[in-house]
Amino acid sequence: MSKKSYPYSPATALAQSLGSIDQETQAVVPPIHVATTYLRGKDNSYPTGNVYSRADNPTYKPVEALLTKLEEGHEALLFGSGMAAATAVFQGLRPGDHVLAPKVMYWALRNWLLNFATDWGLNIEFIDMTAAETVAKHLKTGATKLVWLETPGNPLWCISDIAAIAKFAHAAGAQVAVDSTCATPLLTQPLKLGADIVMHSATKYLNGHSDVIAGALIGARDDTYWQRIRAVRAQNGAVPSPHDAAQLLRGMRTMHLRVREACQTAQFIAEQLEQHPAIAQVLYPGLPSFAGHAIAQQQMHGGFGGMLSVRLIGGADAAIHVAAHTKLWKRATSLGGVESLIEHRASIEGEGTPCPEDLLRMSCGIEDRQELLDDFLQALP
Repeated sequence: MSKKSYPYSPATALAQSLGSIDQETQAVVPPIHVATTYLRGKDNSYPTGNVYSRADNPTYKPVEALLTKLEEGHEALLFGSGMAAATAVFQGLRPGDHVLAPKVMYWALRNWLLNFATDWGLNIEFIDMTAAETVAKHLKTGATKLVWLETPGNPLWCISDIAAIAKFAHAAGAQVAVDSTCATPLLTQPLKLGADIVMHSATKYLNGHSDVIAGALIGARDDTYWQRIRAVRAQNGAVPSPHDAAQLLRGMRTMHLRVREACQTAQFIAEQLEQHPAIAQVLYPGLPSFAGHAIAQQQMHGGFGGMLSVRLIGGADAAIHVAAHTKLWKRATSLGGVESLIEHRASIEGEGTPCPEDLLRMSCGIEDRQELLDDFLQALP
């Protein structure tokens, strides 16, 4: 059966890894290939297509095939981290290219764009991407080569209209890449909405167990830009170990169960906290009061994600107090794992952060949601 034509649902595709069976042993779990190099054939070719593991490894193939299926793309590439995947998209550009990026986005990538990408000659412009018309006004036909979206945008969970922005970008000759880490392929499929590339920090929901660092890109087509990105991965050696790839696949096989539970918990907690007198604001796309709720309803299906943020009446002191006094919520950086995490983001991001000092970012895991709510409430000062 062709993996591209696998006829079953995303849940079945994940649980069975597209029905993969190792042909040599009939094992239901794909083997781990640790070899770094591969034999040529007598005609001097590589009959298996494998050359050297800095560029590729058979252990990556099941993960890449599964991601290609989930995102309905042309090809997926596995990377050694989410940052390696994201930066490869920018390294595929050329000096002088104009790039639009959101003001609210993953802080490490924003810092990399400010401190490295600009030194390499990229013209990075940070704008508000919650309105497609605003993006359209900043596009420079012929000069803008990439529009980078992150939706929902970490940590304010801003929503960008992928379909509308893609139409404006393509008319100006730009490609659109979407960091869809928090939405996962189960909630949003950016390629179907007109995006050209999707990025995932596979460390988060794809793996889901806080024990693997990895990233992935899925492309809509095999064009010149995608070929440059593929070359960046091979030449930089920005790939995971075979063992990490295998562990990532193991985590992905339960992603549909974990994401569903996290979405339901986040929705429950957001609704319960929205009217609490100690809470100034709850930021969650699933709330009708949230600014981007209507667009989120259009492009997110099956839930609004497992991430929310809350702003406390008592300011930074109250936020830090809550994070320090929860028992079930663990005070740590990351998201998308089975354990629930909480952190004061402004402290993490430091000077120049767009994150309010009274904000706590919360990643909902798969624990009992009433116990998570009770734990947060008991920590309020």
